[in-house]
Amino acid sequence: MKVLEIKKELRKLIEQENDIHILEAIRTLLSKSSLDPILKEKFTNRALKSEKDIEEGNVMSRKEMEDKLDDKLDL
Repeated sequence: MKVLEIKKELRKLIEQENDIHILEAIRTLLSKSSLDPILKEKFTNRALKSEKDIEEGNVMSRKEMEDKLDDKLDL
């Protein structure tokens, strides 16, 4: 994905977002100029993927997540 495409997508996602916590997290992430550029890009891409997953309904309930974790930890 090109830089301009990512910026356009970010603008769209930010405009649609109403959760103050998510917006504050994005602001904090983007304002941390001391972050390594590669790390910053990874965080941004992860946030975008998460937003897409939420929009598409690719989420787990708390119970599903707990069960998955229990299985992984052999509990």
